[in-house]
This record gives sequence, structure tokens and C-alpha cells, in this order.
Amino acid sequence: MTPFTEKVVRIIQSIPEGKVMTYGSIAFAAGSPRGARQVVRILHSMSRKYNLPWHRVVNAKGMISLTEDESNSMQKLQLIGEGVIFDQKNAIDLKRFQFFPDLTD
Repeated sequence: MTPFTEKVVRIIQSIPEGKVMTYGSIAFAAGSPRGARQVVRILHSMSRKYNLPWHRVVNAKGMISLTEDESNSMQKLQLIGEGVIFDQKNAIDLKRFQFFPDLTD
């Protein structure tokens, strides 16, 4: 596993219940500000193996990126179950719910 991938996995694992991060903010925190697509790949390929809370990752607009109805609904229900609130446009208020990991390590 590359150092970037390891950092991404650790960051995603650190997102607490009731909070979200964007693909871009994860990439930035992992040291690659333009690596959002790599975060998508890592989530897709490693969520099950590392038991990642994939449902806590959303796009830069605070919206669920999954287009398949069942997966989209499952992600939304999991977030609602953790206390995350969606507005009328199905967006999350990132000012309220976005998590910022401690980058001092």
C-alpha cells in the first residue's frame, strides 16, 4: 500500500459518527490536494477490507455522489441515523457536519 493510500484509509477510519468529509478534503489531508479521484478508487476497492465508514464521504457540494438509487438511499439513511441532516436539495451543511482531522501526526 502506498503512503497516500495508508493516509487515506486512516483518515476515513477517523471520521466520527455524525460527521462527513468530502473526497477532496480527504485527499488534501492525505497530502494530495488534487487526489479526490484516488480517494474514490480507494473507497471503492478497500471499504470492505478495512471496514471503512464509506457512507461518511460525500462530494464537495455536501451531496451523495452515488447515482444508483439503492446505494444512494442506503448512504442517506445511514447518515440520517447518525444525526446528519439533509436540506430540501438533499445536501448536507458542510459548515455544520464536516469533520477536519488533526493533521499534526
